[in-house]
Amino acid sequence: MATRSVLLALVVLDLLFYVPPGRSGPNIYIQKLFASCWRLRGSCRQKCLKKEEYHILCDTTRLCCVNPQHLPILTG
Repeated sequence: MATRSVLLALVVLDLLFYVPPGRSGPNIYIQKLFASCWRLRGSCRQKCLKKEEYHILCDTTRLCCVNPQHLPILTG
């Protein structure tokens, strides 16, 4: 009985000291699949599709790819 209590205590302590990953939230694969940017008109990808243009950065590794007709008109 004592070993069962000690084992339970070790499991609880192990769970208390578990550090979750830095990006908490949805699954990383789901997050990449549904990642959107720039007023929900673009998608965060490693490389833009042929019909899309790069507009801004989503993070340090992914581009915000937007359909050119949704981009603002540049003046000046």
